[in-house]
Amino acid sequence: MNKPDIAKILDDLTSNSISQEDAVNQIKNLSFEDIGYARVDHGRASRQGFPEVIFGQGKTSEQTCGIFEKLIARSPNILITRTNEDVYGDIRNIYTDAEWHASARVIRVMRDQSDLGVGEITICTAGTSDIPVAEEAALTAEAMGNRVQRIWDAGVAGVHRILAERERLQKSRVVIVVAGMEGALPSVVGGLVSVPVIAVPTSVGYGASFGGVAALLGMLNSCASNVTVVNIDNGFGAGFSASLINRKGDSLILAPNLHYI
Repeated sequence: MNKPDIAKILDDLTSNSISQEDAVNQIKNLSFEDIGYARVDHGRASRQGFPEVIFGQGKTSEQTCGIFEKLIARSPNILITRTNEDVYGDIRNIYTDAEWHASARVIRVMRDQSDLGVGEITICTAGTSDIPVAEEAALTAEAMGNRVQRIWDAGVAGVHRILAERERLQKSRVVIVVAGMEGALPSVVGGLVSVPVIAVPTSVGYGASFGGVAALLGMLNSCASNVTVVNIDNGFGAGFSASLINRKGDSLILAPNLHYI
């Protein structure tokens, strides 16, 4: 349970702002709140420093909105990933300042823009076709309190493009590299920097790329020792992991953020 939340409930009870029954119900729901089709994990922020993110794929708009209503009452920043514009329309009926990011298929609420990172996270793509996955990573990292810079279309087919960004890359605290096809770019970037590189294989490519498997295997076999790899098209996972690496030590419990439900 989140101790600050418990203290507030007890203060409200002492001041007679809420009834004893209301206090009992609120404390009961600090861990998780069962709404039938989902158990909204309100205790995740106190365990991991981050509230939940809603994974929109496979959920109805009604289900997504129901979970969102529970989270928006407690969490300053919210992400809904792998969703669509129709759901966004319904979400805006609940919270009008929600943002729709079409490329990444992400709905985002940003009520806390505190800088919780040690440095900057740089996200670069091999090609323009990789931008949707990279944007999911960028939006996640920003919602988690990070400064993010973007470098698009700097793949190894024109290696001078990524070499031209060497100074920016070397000043970063973490680098996320998003690539499809053969997935070579993370190895090149890994050889240029002394910080963690998170590689994201995408499903972009011709038939022999096997929907991203070729890029995944190439990244897993990288000879650059600072490269780690997330799953195919998992921009969210890359942004989340990069944020934890970049997190200031005293910001873990105060972070405004995120994980899957």
